[in-house]
Amino acid sequence: MCAAQISLSSSPSPRDCGRFSVSAIIATMFRASKLYLLFYNLLQCLGWSLALVSLLRVLFTTLSVRGAYAAAGDLICFLQSVSFLEVVHSALGLIRSGVVLTLLQATGRIHFLLSIVRQIVEVQGHHAVFITLMAWSISEVIRYSHYTSTILGICPSWLTYLRYTAFIVLYPIGVAPGEMWLMYRALPYIKEKNLYSSFFSKAFISYHTFVLVVLMLYPVLWLKLYLHLFEQRRLKLGRHRTKQS
Repeated sequence: MCAAQISLSSSPSPRDCGRFSVSAIIATMFRASKLYLLFYNLLQCLGWSLALVSLLRVLFTTLSVRGAYAAAGDLICFLQSVSFLEVVHSALGLIRSGVVLTLLQATGRIHFLLSIVRQIVEVQGHHAVFITLMAWSISEVIRYSHYTSTILGICPSWLTYLRYTAFIVLYPIGVAPGEMWLMYRALPYIKEKNLYSSFFSKAFISYHTFVLVVLMLYPVLWLKLYLHLFEQRRLKLGRHRTKQS
C-alpha cells in the first residue's frame, strides 16, 4: 500500500505534463528562431561582402565609378529586397528593432533602388550610385557580421564598437551625396519618361511630384533615424563598457 502511494505520488500530474510540454515547445521555437536568424544574417553578411568586393574591383581595375551598378546592382537589389524580412522579424519580436523605423529604412532603400535606379538607365553610372552602394555595403558588412557573431557568442568588443560608430560617417554620406543627390538628378528623367503614370494618375499626382515630396521629407526622416542610432549607440556601448568593467 505504501509502495503504491509512493509510486502514485512520484508520477507527474497532468498539469505538470502540460507545463513540461509548453516549456519544451518554447525552447524548441527559441532554438529554431535563433538558427534561422543565424543563417539569415550569415547569408546577408556574405552577400554584402561580395557586393563590396565587386564595387572595389570596379574602382581599382577601371579607376572609375561608372560601372558600380553594373557590377553589383543586381545583387544589392536582391539583398535589399530580402532585407524587408527584417520588418517581419521586428513585428514578430525576433529582433528588438522598432517596426516603424525598420519599415522606413527598408522601404526607403527599396524605393531608391527598384523604383529609380533600376528603372532609369541614364543615372546608373552616376557617381551618387557608387557612393550610396559603397556606404551601404560597408555598413551592412559590419552590421551583419556583428549580428552573426553575437548570435554565436563570439562577438569581439572592437566589432561592437565599430557597429555602433561607423554609421556616424557612413549614414550621412549614403544619404546626402548618395540617395538624395541621385533622386534629384533623376527628376528630369522621371518627368521625361512619365514613370508610373498609370498608377499615380489614380492618386491625382505624378511620380515626379511624389519624389519631390520625398526629397523634402528626407532630411526630417533621416534625422529621426540618425538620432535613433545615436541613442542605440549610447545604450549599447554603455552596456558593453559596464560588462567589461
